[in-house]
Amino acid sequence: MDENADLTYAPRGATAPQDPDWTVSPQGFRRFETTVPIGRGEDAWNSAGKAVLRWEVKRRSGFTVAPADGGVIDARERGRYTVTAGRGRCVVREPVEVVAVVETGNRCGFAYGTRRGHPVSGEEAFIVHREDDGRVLLTLRSLTRAAPAGPWRPLFPVLLLAQLHVRSRYLRALRDPGVRSTAPRSPSRTPPAPPAS
Repeated sequence: MDENADLTYAPRGATAPQDPDWTVSPQGFRRFETTVPIGRGEDAWNSAGKAVLRWEVKRRSGFTVAPADGGVIDARERGRYTVTAGRGRCVVREPVEVVAVVETGNRCGFAYGTRRGHPVSGEEAFIVHREDDGRVLLTLRSLTRAAPAGPWRPLFPVLLLAQLHVRSRYLRALRDPGVRSTAPRSPSRTPPAPPAS
């Protein structure tokens, strides 16, 4: 069976989240890569690493992510998910598959690819990594082109504008405390009573 059978592009894993230097550049795609600092130190590394693998970059940017098989939310290679944007009658469902996962002592993240029915075609990667000086960084990589068929294809120029807006949210997702997670909340703690006067 062809491992790319349900993906709308090839080659699988082209955003190479495991590699510090991204040299792959398939023809016909808009290639994008940028890196932003998100913290410093062991605590920042641990929390960002967990968050990236739980799809928090997408979820904190306003998307919902659901495993297609009803399993756990954590990104897992060959796992299929439905990413949903919008509310009410204006909802876009994006079928995707995780095509690569990396978890090392200094690098953590994943790449997902578009499946049939996705508004665009290509791959996106979210990678958290740390430098020797303790800085923790988020790198976003993507390869994008128009979907091979379907109602979204003629809207590709509009989708590129939306992509610019969404990327700005991605880049703030793991460093901006004002962006709430869509993950279930922990039970709230009752604040201590003020001292009696």
